[in-house]
Amino acid sequence: MGALKRGNHTVYDIQYHMVWTTKYRYRVFTGKIAERLRELLRQGCEARGIKIIRGGIGSDHVHMLISCPPTLAPCKIMQYLKGR
Repeated sequence: MGALKRGNHTVYDIQYHMVWTTKYRYRVFTGKIAERLRELLRQGCEARGIKIIRGGIGSDHVHMLISCPPTLAPCKIMQYLKGR
């Protein structure tokens, strides 16, 4: 279990396992595209205060275990990351 984070009146440790695939499971995350995707995901998470605990990029899907503050809803996190 990760370290507990603290707010003004809260103690939390929120972790989400996010998985998404390409349309029709096309195998497009290879080579330089996968490297660039990894870089963009790291930048997006860093900008929003999200910590990547574990992650993996397959040729047709992405897995991420992330830790974030309770002010971010899971749907908004996915909008930020996939929008990049």
